[in-house]
Amino acid sequence: MSPARRFPDRSGPARRAGAALAGAALALALSPAPAQAQTYPGYTVSRYVPLNGSPSDLSGARSAGCSEGEAGRSGPRVLFFGTQEAGGDLRQPGTSAGSRTPRVSADRAVRAAAAWADGFEDCASGGAEAELALGVNNKSDGRASGSGAGSAWADVVDRAAARISGGRVSVAGAVDAEPEWSSASWARAWVDAYTSGSSTRLYAANSAGGCPQYGSSATGCNNGWTLSDVHYVSSGASSRIHAVPQIYRTDGIQARQWAAVSAWGADRGRGPVRFAGSMSQRIACKQRGGCERTDNTAKAAWTQLRKELNAHSETRIGDLPYATDVRWP
Repeated sequence: MSPARRFPDRSGPARRAGAALAGAALALALSPAPAQAQTYPGYTVSRYVPLNGSPSDLSGARSAGCSEGEAGRSGPRVLFFGTQEAGGDLRQPGTSAGSRTPRVSADRAVRAAAAWADGFEDCASGGAEAELALGVNNKSDGRASGSGAGSAWADVVDRAAARISGGRVSVAGAVDAEPEWSSASWARAWVDAYTSGSSTRLYAANSAGGCPQYGSSATGCNNGWTLSDVHYVSSGASSRIHAVPQIYRTDGIQARQWAAVSAWGADRGRGPVRFAGSMSQRIACKQRGGCERTDNTAKAAWTQLRKELNAHSETRIGDLPYATDVRWP
């Protein structure tokens, strides 16, 4: 920040003293405020939802919503429904194109979301409210185009929002966009189509795979992506995108990568990343194992991200409102 402009003195010592005090006050007011202490907000539970077309899809969703209602914690949480395929079907989370797991119509996600909301409404304690974000990933192996998939998901979320209204649960969209899973152009097209097709908020539960850490002059990420691409699909494409990035690693590298993404935007006039919270996978790791140094607790993930962002003037956020931890059903 440039120093305060100096004006010639024409009125003696009193005016000079007053000007000095005013200049000091102005400089103090314009300086970035130090991050205030914030109490960890606790975490909501997000879920991978492997739909199979059976009645258990809806009974399981209702039970999950009830469980979250009983926990009594307000805030966003994501239901991850997996991969969109050509023709409008959904493939279960954690699977590839060759998987023989069931495919279901995307309408099943609308019904599962409504069942979750019913469970939350029935069991919610206190004044708890939920923002339920319906999410898919950016795997492009389902032969759907990025623009077609984004537009289709906007329709799914809007139909769920119309069905779930007037109570404790509101509906948003979500995307788990990772550089390894598609080209950057595919992911950009998905986000553009979604934000053009729906007025709902979009939570970006993304990774910054292969991106540099804060302080590096590099800009490349995995699979030909750049910091520009990660910033775009996590915040830059629309003011309705709010990031809840994956902060799984216990060594803090992912927090430093997201600080680099945010700094890239701030330094180039695109704005820092619009962070809403952090995402961890501690519960999923306990359920399935195989998490070597990627099993941050929800509190550790939140603390890493907030501390790293607030360590730099251009990425400073002050408060980080939410944390969420993902699990399997």
